Amino acid sequence: MADEQPATDAAVKVAKNSTVSVEYTGTLADGSIFDASSEHGKPLTFVAGAGQVVPGFDDAVMGMKQGEEKTFTISAGDAYGERTEELVQKIPRQQLPQGMEPAAGMMLTLQTPEGQQIPATVSAVDTEAITLDLNHPLAGKELTFAIKVVKIEPGG
Repeated sequence: MADEQPATDAAVKVAKNSTVSVEYTGTLADGSIFDASSEHGKPLTFVAGAGQVVPGFDDAVMGMKQGEEKTFTISAGDAYGERTEELVQKIPRQQLPQGMEPAAGMMLTLQTPEGQQIPATVSAVDTEAITLDLNHPLAGKELTFAIKVVKIEPGG
């Protein structure tokens, strides 16, 4: 009779509710890097299938094993969504905080009446108003990720 070998970490696959740690590099269609786990000094850790990462990323890690590497591309719809022109709004300059001098490309954080913070990018400035883009900076973009699963903890 053959001795039974205990299951190794490599036998564990990512499943819904697994806690997964991945090293990653995210690139845009032109090859530019928009984010990488190395910039943060540690792997990205999330619960698979819990909506903590964009849907396409969640889907791509399912079934992967520890140590496995993969490169995949996520459509805009499965990442940060398509750009929505309704999220581009002009506001009068007098609504800005006193002494603030906005410039195109500047990032601002707006607060809803409920206290939720929303990032916005200043897309244009004139003497009367500024134009804010409330779309996520990666909205409308196809994203490619090169990932490596470094740890899997089975979920309960």
